[in-house]
Amino acid sequence: MKVFVEEQGIPHHLEVDEFDDQAAHFIVQDGNQTIAAARLREISPGIGKIERVCVLNEYRGKRLGILIMEHVEKYAAEHRFNTLKLNAQVYAISFYEKLGYKVTSPEFLDAHIPHRAMEKAIK
Repeated sequence: MKVFVEEQGIPHHLEVDEFDDQAAHFIVQDGNQTIAAARLREISPGIGKIERVCVLNEYRGKRLGILIMEHVEKYAAEHRFNTLKLNAQVYAISFYEKLGYKVTSPEFLDAHIPHRAMEKAIK
């Protein structure tokens, strides 16, 4: 909520959706405070979609995004996903490219924010 709703101005009703209950959720905590998060859900057999990847502003630049993505990918491999997809905000594309994701779409708007679809085959 802090990153997407408060910082980026995404409406609350778009942030909370019907997929929360069926997704696997990943968090990084500092004491009792959640400082990074992501979720993964299966969108078809063997294909997962990573969503809601975020790190609190004051914790950025500490490799927490990489850490949480590594855990998401490990979980996905253990659960026999062979492809991971995500919709990256345009400013974050280089972050995902460094992790091996490839752009698969032209730019589009999601919640009035420019995005591009990306995907990666996992082992």
